[in-house]
Amino acid sequence: MADAIMKFGVEPWNFAELVEAFKQAPLYHLAFEVILVVFIIRLIFSKSYSIESTVKLTEAEREQLVQEWEPEPLVPPVDPNHPALHYKVITKQGNNKLVVDGKEGINVGTFNFLGMLGRKETEDAAIQTMRKYGVGTCGPRGFFGTMDVHLNFEEKMAKHMGVEEAILYSYGFSTIASAIPAYAKKGDLVFCDEGVSFAIQMGLLASRSKLKFFKHNNMADLERLLQEQAVEDKKNPKKAKVMRKFIVVEGLYVNHGTIVDVEKLIELKYKYKVRVFMDESMSFFVLGKTGRGVTEHAGVDITDIDLISVSMEAALGTMGGFCLGTRYVVDHQRLSGLGYCFSASLPPMLASAASMAVDITQKETDIFQKLRSNNEFIHVQLSGLPGYRLDGDPISPIKHLRLEETSGDWQKDQAFLEKIVVRALDEGVVLTVARYLEEEEAFLPPPSIRIAVNVTLTEDQLTKITSVIRILAAAVLREKSEGE
Repeated sequence: MADAIMKFGVEPWNFAELVEAFKQAPLYHLAFEVILVVFIIRLIFSKSYSIESTVKLTEAEREQLVQEWEPEPLVPPVDPNHPALHYKVITKQGNNKLVVDGKEGINVGTFNFLGMLGRKETEDAAIQTMRKYGVGTCGPRGFFGTMDVHLNFEEKMAKHMGVEEAILYSYGFSTIASAIPAYAKKGDLVFCDEGVSFAIQMGLLASRSKLKFFKHNNMADLERLLQEQAVEDKKNPKKAKVMRKFIVVEGLYVNHGTIVDVEKLIELKYKYKVRVFMDESMSFFVLGKTGRGVTEHAGVDITDIDLISVSMEAALGTMGGFCLGTRYVVDHQRLSGLGYCFSASLPPMLASAASMAVDITQKETDIFQKLRSNNEFIHVQLSGLPGYRLDGDPISPIKHLRLEETSGDWQKDQAFLEKIVVRALDEGVVLTVARYLEEEEAFLPPPSIRIAVNVTLTEDQLTKITSVIRILAAAVLREKSEGE
């Protein structure tokens, strides 16, 4: 055998040299080879899995398992007293009155800031378009859902706001919730205000970006986070080069009634090289001399904001939403904005109603000053109520009346404020407590009575609203003190 091996030029094994080679080999190398050999032996002798090799049960055992099985509920248990299960029914609306559960009252509970919901001009525009196009398109914008009404509205808004492009969405909530993940992706960084709306929170969740929250409307805290990130970026410049950074805020915060410091925001944008997304659902057609929002109110260039989103379900009194920006920014949404690409387009009649509402604001130039006067009147009259605090800017149409000292029980405080709302309806004033998904909110605001002022309120109605709230707030607080 050895002669045969030598014939082909291969030396026979030398066991002494083999032992010497094992001695010289690194210990980790030998350990790895031993583990590998053991794994191969185990793999060879292990039994192959067979789907048929299951335990066979008798009929009695099978019946017992069926009887013992308890299915888990599809939804978590809900309190039978939850407000969502006992909703109020509106049977009539329009102008500044609502009929709720058969009781008529002055409306300061809905976001009909300009009184567009119920105006004959917007209703006629919607009816005329419905007769021409029907009630809907039954298709997304990218397929057969785009009509001339949509394109005309986008062109009108872009021209009205002085930007390159506008893009129309079919649902206000999905506008900002789709716009954020269209740009911010996994690996990016978003600096976000703690007080943003639930729609923004869902957009942030869908983006899968890294989130850093700063204190509500606190530009100093935002700059602190930006400075800390700048230090981190210097430590890892390669990562910083590919990481995109965004700041996400609201122009007028729906959960607080406060206005963003947009001048400082723009300063930080250029100082730290970040992009700014701003939701102006509550500030468009509300703030500014001509209703063009926070940028006009502060006197800054709208192009300094990279993306502006607006829900039309407030001041314009219709459905849907739109985004404003450069042509490059808007065109990207047409390909990656989920709410735009996959949702049926906005019914043309609603786009026509929104377009008519914009025309009205351009003709009635004093409408925004009248709204501002109403806002300031309500703010002055309700400020300083004993036991309460009024949150919100004086010129904001959104006010939040909150308890000065909370009990520590969120549900208990909510129920306390609900008593005022219920009694106010009996007195002819329609209010509402602010509603939230308590378990889902990133930063749950304190309970509050949300007051939404509108331009159609007369002087007598404003006086009645503030008088009813003051009297009932004091009465309920007194009852609480006597009960304790």
